[in-house]
Amino acid sequence: MTSPLSPLDPAARYAASRHAAWLGAAALITDEAGRVLLVRPTYREDGSWLLPGGAVDPGEHPHDACRREIREELGLDLPLSAVLAVRSFASGHPDVRPDVPCPGEIQFVFDGGTLAPAQVAAVRLPRDELSAYAFLDTQEAGQRLRPADGRLMLAAYRARLGHTGTAHLADGRHVLGVPVLDRLDVHVRHRPLWDRPLRPGTVPDGLHVRQAWGWCFLPDGRVVLGADPGPRGALPMLPGGTTEHTDPTPEDTLHREAAEEAQLTLVDPVRLGWVLDETGAVYGGTGPNARLRLAARVTAVGPAAADPATDRTVARLLTTPAQAAALLGWGPAGARQAQLAAALAHDRWGLPVARPTTVEEIPDEGLRL
Repeated sequence: MTSPLSPLDPAARYAASRHAAWLGAAALITDEAGRVLLVRPTYREDGSWLLPGGAVDPGEHPHDACRREIREELGLDLPLSAVLAVRSFASGHPDVRPDVPCPGEIQFVFDGGTLAPAQVAAVRLPRDELSAYAFLDTQEAGQRLRPADGRLMLAAYRARLGHTGTAHLADGRHVLGVPVLDRLDVHVRHRPLWDRPLRPGTVPDGLHVRQAWGWCFLPDGRVVLGADPGPRGALPMLPGGTTEHTDPTPEDTLHREAAEEAQLTLVDPVRLGWVLDETGAVYGGTGPNARLRLAARVTAVGPAAADPATDRTVARLLTTPAQAAALLGWGPAGARQAQLAAALAHDRWGLPVARPTTVEEIPDEGLRL
């Protein structure tokens, strides 16, 4: 029988000198609208929620632990892909209970993918451990999580959409530079009206066009997406806006709004289709109206400037059409609209189909095309 190592043994001294930490593993899982899945544990007195996951058992790999926890917590067997974020806590972090002798923690967040409606319907919770689950916009999800957990969720979510690789956080702060979506505090907000299917053809007579937004393409096949700053973070938006009585056509609305908001010069706007707004609630309940969607080529990007309508300077992002649809929170209908816009740009203007790439911010001085 092997005797325990003496404290004076070099191997024992080396082992004692090594950093010890707990390991945790969680998954970022979304629904088709891009909302984040959170679970509510029964054992947290402050009522805070969590990403699905849990502690890594001794001798267990984080990836295996995460799959096990998802099976136990949700009743789903999900294939996990990339590590979206890694967080390290030092001992004594304020988010750790003071009565718990935690030596520090390292937590992995894996990409759990997007659940189809049938998978959502199959979710089953262990009622002795979890009392509820919910799919939430990133802003609301952040409010239900503890502050450090909220920062980790956002870093993982933005790493997925921004195609920036694994985010590394130490005590909630990015270690290797702050990616653009984190720096601008970009959130994804699901807005049910705006994710409706696009209707082809002309707008029926008598149905007023109240809005014109455009997929504005650069020569490399990427599109420009605005990030409108606000007190709770920046919300993504396509260039465009409400039609004014001074705009002769919706195409003129797009030209004007793209220039005012994002300092874009556009040519050859083409109508993709329109979305029906049955109530016009956002316009004061004016009744049914059409929200037009167009595609156009960008020929110039000027220096950043404040929008005269709001006096806010909108950040300008370069994304693929697919990334733009995900950031807009438009769900499957938005993804199909992005594909339609990309196909039109390829067929009409010979533009390449943009491959997944890192989201970038257009410099303040603009771009030369």
